[in-house]
Amino acid sequence: MLEHCRGLWKKLTEPIARVCVRMHMSANGITITGSILSIALSIAIGITGLIIPLVFFLAIVVLFDSLDGSVAMLTTGGTKFGAFLDSTLDRIADWAVLIGCILIFYLHSDWWMQGAASGEDVISHVGIGCALVSIMTSFVTSYARARAESVGYEAKNGIATRADRLFIILVGMFVTGLTHNGLWLAIAMALLAVLGLITVFQRIFEVRRQMKADERDSGIGATER
Repeated sequence: MLEHCRGLWKKLTEPIARVCVRMHMSANGITITGSILSIALSIAIGITGLIIPLVFFLAIVVLFDSLDGSVAMLTTGGTKFGAFLDSTLDRIADWAVLIGCILIFYLHSDWWMQGAASGEDVISHVGIGCALVSIMTSFVTSYARARAESVGYEAKNGIATRADRLFIILVGMFVTGLTHNGLWLAIAMALLAVLGLITVFQRIFEVRRQMKADERDSGIGATER
């Protein structure tokens, strides 16, 4: 859904990209810096529990995720290695953000367990379980696209883009930090897991559809010959 705003956002950040070019900042350097900041902030959120201030900074880093692409277009025009590096480091950043969520459940469950009638922390169990599923779907979604392209097909479809997934995580983190109730982050993780599973199967079915279409075309061509 948020993917439709990417073009408008790139236009809005283009002046910043031009400043980066004048400062001789490379696209790959911005990619690496952004990834390091995302990883460090995500882990720091989980360990320290300082969710509100750190999520604010993480949201800024996420918002300027496309800045490296804008700088690349203004300088080299974009390179294959740059695209490869960006995609690879994005996967590490996605992992770190979800690990940050797991650490919140693991280290700060006392926020919502104080005074609880039951000693069973269902919220953390559900949240961690769904976060683990989300980590799996995040990697499989990217792998499905890469594997499809390696055999000559496209698998870019999906109910939720990376921007949508990060938005859900950041909102879940923010509300949990605001209320000190992990239920909101657990709901975000559950939604993320469901959307991730749907996306994986959407890509599988899309590649299968393309393959079947090719098989039909090949059959028709063979009959005509």
